[in-house]
Amino acid sequence: MLRMIRPIFYRILCGLLLAVITVTACRNPRKAGSKKTFSMNLDQNLTSMDPAFARNQNALWMINQVFNGLVQIDSNLHIIPCVAKSWEISEDGLSYTFHLRNDVYFHDDPLFPGGKGRKVIASDFAYSFYRLIDPEVASSGGWIFSDKVKDHSSFSAPDDTTFRIRLSKPFPAFMNLLTTQYCSVVPREVVEHYGRDFRSHPVGTGPFRFRYWKEDEILVLLKNENYWENENGKKLPYLDAIKVTFISDKQSAFMSFLKKELDYFDKVDGSYRDDILTKSGKMTSKYKGKFRLYKRPYLCTEYIGIMVDSTKAITRNSPLRLKKVRQAINYAIDKPKLIKYLRNGIGIPATAGFVPQGMPGFDSTVVKGYHYNPQKAMQLLKEAGFPGGRNMPQLTLSTSTNYKDLIEFVQGELEGIGIKVKVDVSPSSSLRDLMSKNEVNFFRGSWIADYPDAENYLAVFYSKNKVPNGPNYTAYYNKDFDQLFEQSYYERDDRKRYLLYQQMERMIIDYANMVPILYDQSVTMIQNNISGLNINPQNLLILKTVQKK
Repeated sequence: MLRMIRPIFYRILCGLLLAVITVTACRNPRKAGSKKTFSMNLDQNLTSMDPAFARNQNALWMINQVFNGLVQIDSNLHIIPCVAKSWEISEDGLSYTFHLRNDVYFHDDPLFPGGKGRKVIASDFAYSFYRLIDPEVASSGGWIFSDKVKDHSSFSAPDDTTFRIRLSKPFPAFMNLLTTQYCSVVPREVVEHYGRDFRSHPVGTGPFRFRYWKEDEILVLLKNENYWENENGKKLPYLDAIKVTFISDKQSAFMSFLKKELDYFDKVDGSYRDDILTKSGKMTSKYKGKFRLYKRPYLCTEYIGIMVDSTKAITRNSPLRLKKVRQAINYAIDKPKLIKYLRNGIGIPATAGFVPQGMPGFDSTVVKGYHYNPQKAMQLLKEAGFPGGRNMPQLTLSTSTNYKDLIEFVQGELEGIGIKVKVDVSPSSSLRDLMSKNEVNFFRGSWIADYPDAENYLAVFYSKNKVPNGPNYTAYYNKDFDQLFEQSYYERDDRKRYLLYQQMERMIIDYANMVPILYDQSVTMIQNNISGLNINPQNLLILKTVQKK
């Protein structure tokens, strides 16, 4: 009986919320019948709608609809103005001065005088940014500023339209960093009124305003009628509302998309991948013309990490301590075959370095990684003292449940050159905990760009980022690498900085403390009546320019 009540309640709830959207549309100059609601599904509940806790994709996507920052990125990852209309950077790279628009307002809310959203001023950014490093807030975005500014005095507002940031040391990728959703502007009076409950009472300046959120059930955002951006002279956004459901079963969600109950769908799950995509990554004839499918580079590298700290017993007693064994593993994996048969062509073989294709400065003609070469792999094993894998102890390769098939493929490839491998499967949280303590020496990992600069990837191998203070899970240490990494902070010329990045990548490739498997791709499916969806390599969902016929 309970199983029947939940779907009935869900349908009633959806009906009520659609009524809310209809009533709101009727209040607008448009006719109610012309309202445009964009429907989509997220397979997991939102953790928060507070930008200070924008730590996963679902939160990033929804926060991006409700909030704005100083700057934003376009579809080519270029930095463009947002609330800041212009800016200057001092010669020493330490001072950033932003000039704000004077026509940006927070969404209407009862906490503002008369219930009308007030104008955004520079002190709002000073408050919002310090909030990220305020220990009482404990923001997951603290890393944005924690090692780059002194304290709250580093953020200043000389007047209402001028905002200044003073860094403790140069950081050329800083403008890229400011495009993250952590750096959204929030209103002090609303945040302080709700406290931690601001997560479910968000008030921003973005193209859509928060209306309703029933956790694990539905989220509704409505058009911000006072939004300040336009496109070719036309006021944004075009949509009247966004309706988000939270169906966890991907097969069920996909069926909803096929029935046109959803306008948008992403992530091609293994349970129906063959139904949608051929092995070469093309849409199957079954669905041609029924909806549109797009594949784009996604700044995410799937890799296998190898811990190389010889002071640890798990490394000292492992054949993985030998560089030639690590290089042999790199040569042993047929990446194109893996992508074709396990992922139906989704992904690009990682035959350059750790930095993925799509990242500014990526150049596979300069950074050359490992291609499939089992003969070379076997020769290296022989030189390491393990001809044909003889006398080599079994390796344990750790992974999470979702990537078991990928790692079992790698297991087969390594056994093909004589390396015996045991696959250890554990929950993602357990594996991350082991990685963060350097207690696992052969593991599957992935790295997704927080911002569009290769520094974000190379920081994974900087010695000062060794665990538990950072993501250097392989415990890589190279003083020459560190020197180049620190030198890059003082190089403001992008082209010259990219050359330093490439030099660092070649060091990592030679040392072979990780095995890049693939550079991921995002897969997006939209109904034929949807246009204007902005897709960029950071896989950031931008709905303000979407139109629905």
